[in-house]
Amino acid sequence: MHYSIIIPAYNEEELLPKTLEAINKAMAGIGRYSGEVVVTNNNSTDRTAEIACEYGAKVVFESFQQISRSRNVAAIAAKGKYLIFTDADTIISRELIEKSLDLMASGDVCAGGALVEFINSDLQTKKLSKWWNVFTRKMKVACGAYIFCHKKDFIEVGGFNEKIYASEEIWFGRKLKKLARKRHQKFIIVSIPIQTSARKMEWFSPWQLFWQVLPMIFCPWLVRSKRFCDLWYKRPEIKEKK
Repeated sequence: MHYSIIIPAYNEEELLPKTLEAINKAMAGIGRYSGEVVVTNNNSTDRTAEIACEYGAKVVFESFQQISRSRNVAAIAAKGKYLIFTDADTIISRELIEKSLDLMASGDVCAGGALVEFINSDLQTKKLSKWWNVFTRKMKVACGAYIFCHKKDFIEVGGFNEKIYASEEIWFGRKLKKLARKRHQKFIIVSIPIQTSARKMEWFSPWQLFWQVLPMIFCPWLVRSKRFCDLWYKRPEIKEKK
């Protein structure tokens, strides 16, 4: 097995089918590498696990709801030499997967990420994605919706930090970049973008998002408390139409 695509999922029956359909189509077009999809059913109460199985994914269960642990559990169960972490609301292309694998197979690249495009986004959200893409190129910061690395390096750096409930991809990326420098390798941001949903911008107002993020900028230790990380774990209740 050359690679494993890791997807943490909690109650993702709405968007997971499109994500897995796109991944299966992309993987079918890559002949040089064999791969698998591993989905963590992070204590879902809907059909997330059943849908993952229907699309041929390996499903692992994790009862403790935490993004870091959900990623780690799937990565440990994965059989691939290379790991690609993505999200249940994200579309990744054959070109991006293949490029990521080629970079890791070259031996010059330790790990990396990709640019971001939001699906069906408004003007404000498009501006946000442009700002993020400038930032991620300059600072070499991978977003949580797409990170790739060697499994041996994932193990060496200890995976994602399970003491925190948000920004785990930032700390994981820092450890990988440090490892890359030590080995005289590169941490790459691939110019091929992922397409991900802008649902947080739909669920929360700009002020709600601002007041969620602001305390963490000045008090970064707050990510150790799930209570202060509602943005990553809380979802609005959807009222049934009569």
